[in-house]
Amino acid sequence: MEQTVQLSIVAVYFLAVFGIGLVASRKIHDLKDFFVGGKKMSYWVVAFSARATGESGWLLLGLTGFGALMGMRAMWVVFGEVLGVAVCWICMSHRFKELTDRFGSVTIPDYLESRLGDKTHLVRVISALALVIFPTIYISAQLDATGKAFESFLGWDYSVGLTVGFLVVLAYTVAGGFIAVAWSDLIQGMLMLVGLVMLPIAGIVYLGGLGSLWAGLEQLPGGLTSIWGSEGLKFGNLAGIVSLFAIGFGFLGSPQIFVRFIALRDPRELKKGTIVAIVWTLLADSGAVFAGMAGRVMFDTAGLEGEALTQLLGAGCEKILPLMTGELFSLVISGTFIAIVLAAIMSTLDSLLLLAASAFIRDIYQKTIHPELSDEAMTRLCRIFTIMISFMALGIALTVSILSPSRTIFWFIIFGWSGIAATFCPVIILSLFWKGLNRAGAIAGMVSGFFGVIFFKFWPSWALAVGVVEIPAFFKDFAKMEELAPSLVVSLVAAVVVSRLSGPGTIKDDSLAGQAPQDHY
Repeated sequence: MEQTVQLSIVAVYFLAVFGIGLVASRKIHDLKDFFVGGKKMSYWVVAFSARATGESGWLLLGLTGFGALMGMRAMWVVFGEVLGVAVCWICMSHRFKELTDRFGSVTIPDYLESRLGDKTHLVRVISALALVIFPTIYISAQLDATGKAFESFLGWDYSVGLTVGFLVVLAYTVAGGFIAVAWSDLIQGMLMLVGLVMLPIAGIVYLGGLGSLWAGLEQLPGGLTSIWGSEGLKFGNLAGIVSLFAIGFGFLGSPQIFVRFIALRDPRELKKGTIVAIVWTLLADSGAVFAGMAGRVMFDTAGLEGEALTQLLGAGCEKILPLMTGELFSLVISGTFIAIVLAAIMSTLDSLLLLAASAFIRDIYQKTIHPELSDEAMTRLCRIFTIMISFMALGIALTVSILSPSRTIFWFIIFGWSGIAATFCPVIILSLFWKGLNRAGAIAGMVSGFFGVIFFKFWPSWALAVGVVEIPAFFKDFAKMEELAPSLVVSLVAAVVVSRLSGPGTIKDDSLAGQAPQDHY
């Protein structure tokens, strides 16, 4: 009976997104409709779509688990994300929207090529390749979260759940393009917000109030009530805090976020969208952390650590949300939370699929190889490539699940997020605010950020592989900073230094205002 009710709710949700894809497919008339919804999206759709896309399954399963595992120390993720979203919308969105409208840009490589005045297409090709590789990894991480969600909530086999979620997202994304993605993201973003506000409140009420929550956390090991954690102000601990805080920096130029600004119908609506985005982030992210802390007190009554805690709450405490919903809510509401988790995952999956397809088919295949292709042919090729990239990501997800059974959703997804962020954020920031940037600097920044993420993610393993038996303690502590923060610094420094050494900046003069937009479409 219980599983029947839950499956019925999930089926209704799937039918809803299928319906969105079907309706949206009738509004696809050309490539601009497929990639950016014809630039006709309202601020509500753009704000919710940007936030839902920027979060994904790591928020509901990963960050709630992080809150359970680390307590108040997980709030550094919230601080970083709120700051990142605020800077993105307040300081960057207006200028980016103005420039992309002026250049007639449809994709991020469109914008970079125009802004840098690059006639060789090299910037376009490099950025497009990056938008195929790391988003594919990111997509595979979301598929992994889908499999874990079905496994945790419904007891399905991991591979079956992963495949079902994969097919649903693929169907409505291929059919409806950006319009289907944005409309579905609006619904999914609302579901995520409601769920992450409701869950911590229910958990705190169950425990008897905030005082009871705090008292329960103080009785558990790990310094869960301290924002600094149990290790205090040691270098290794501070490096770990930097890694959590830096997650929010990914909002400062990640293409899957910024393409939403391109799609906005009127830049004057950005002020309203800013309020929606910041409030959403504050409520949803802090709700995830507090839900995790409440769940830890509810279920870890013995103060477990290590393997015992993993057996109870899963790797990274990622079973905390399914356990809480089953304990706190009725069958219908707990079933709705399954749909909410799937909504979080799908809101990112669909966006990344579209991003990768547009990068390869439009920015590489059409712009550099076959510019004569018609809209009809391009749209058909985009749909075919979306299917191809989906199956590649599916293969990666299944492979990682076999090779790394102890992986957590949080860090698998963050690797993909970091790759996109380190490749693009420093270059996007410089392109908006520094006229000294040139083509060589932009390429150096993107390439160094791309490879920096891979290096800083795996360098301890590589050091051991080449015969370094004992890694010094300082470097072990530095490794706790993870891959994003140092890669962002390396990318920024490389872009600035190479631009300085290779000649004058090639940023197009802002006096272009008022001129007719370039015909990128």
